[in-house]
Amino acid sequence: MSTWFWLESFGYDDIFPTISALPDQLITPFVNEAVSCLRCIESSEPPNESNHDLINQIPLTSSYLEKDISLPFIYKNRYTAIAGIKTFLTTNCSRIFTDILTQVVPYTPPPYSVSGLQHPLMIPGFPHPTFGNINVMPDAPNNTALIFPSNIWEWNDHCMETENDRTLFLTFSRGFPVSQAEVRELFTSRFGEKCVVGVYMREDYCVNAPNNTFACNNDQQQPLFAKLVLDSVITVDRVLEGEKLQKFRINGKHIWARKYNEKRDGRTCFT
Repeated sequence: MSTWFWLESFGYDDIFPTISALPDQLITPFVNEAVSCLRCIESSEPPNESNHDLINQIPLTSSYLEKDISLPFIYKNRYTAIAGIKTFLTTNCSRIFTDILTQVVPYTPPPYSVSGLQHPLMIPGFPHPTFGNINVMPDAPNNTALIFPSNIWEWNDHCMETENDRTLFLTFSRGFPVSQAEVRELFTSRFGEKCVVGVYMREDYCVNAPNNTFACNNDQQQPLFAKLVLDSVITVDRVLEGEKLQKFRINGKHIWARKYNEKRDGRTCFT
């Protein structure tokens, strides 16, 4: 359901009226194609675009929506999809299917809970670790207004994007120092004047930790990486184009960009 919500918000209109009008025998194949999209998003490897079977693995969805859609296209928008599906999981779907989810995952009130007040049920890594944790609010008419807006359709697929969702990790070549201004110039010239929210490069890191060879070139006191925060997850996908690593060049110097991973990259110079 969250996948369909995201696709509809991404421009594939009238998905739910289309599904509602399907004959019963086509519902399961339609669901299976949505599952194929999820598996594509979860994969660390992009689908092989030369594989004709992969490109046409969701023909039913493409046919009934009357728009071109393929697994390679889904993967090129992978981080947009992850953020969007996570938003709809946490908001719309966890609220719509509260009764089902609380039966599947038994609800146990936390210790020292206040009588008469229901507490959210956190489901770690549900339905898949790709989308993180979601909170399910048990049926509690007195306190849902504290957590959700009056109309669940006020939510959109960007309303819960975090800064980490919009962040890239950049690395530079030793001996070719890159400045914050050059990083900004490179990305704003290619992806829009307002696409860069911030460039975090610990230019003082080498002075404070001169023996840290991972962080800098000791001879030139050169930062070897930076954190680039963009304006949206959509821009992240525009930069990476479905690849793990993209290579750029400015003023004769190379910059490599990949998706920021807080657990792995946050231990470098950003803590």
